[in-house]
Amino acid sequence: MGKRRGTNSNSVIDNEGDEFNRGVLLGPKANERPVRFFLDGREYRVEAVLDQWYDPESISYKLRADDGNVYVIRQRTGIPYGEWELVSFRRTT
Repeated sequence: MGKRRGTNSNSVIDNEGDEFNRGVLLGPKANERPVRFFLDGREYRVEAVLDQWYDPESISYKLRADDGNVYVIRQRTGIPYGEWELVSFRRTT
């Protein structure tokens, strides 16, 4: 899935034209986790963080959203403002 920056500095648009905006984070710095994200203008609430992992330039989260589907999103921490991107999606319903 190719990515390019959207018109919003915090969004990414993939080759299919889907727009993904950054999640809202809560909690102290060490416990920040996405609690919601926006995809194609729709808000999704995060029901569970199923997994989380790090690499030198990003933090990735495997999430179950309120639609019951599983998403993997990544925040690129190696750049200013930490751009978010949708890495994968799995329909579970």
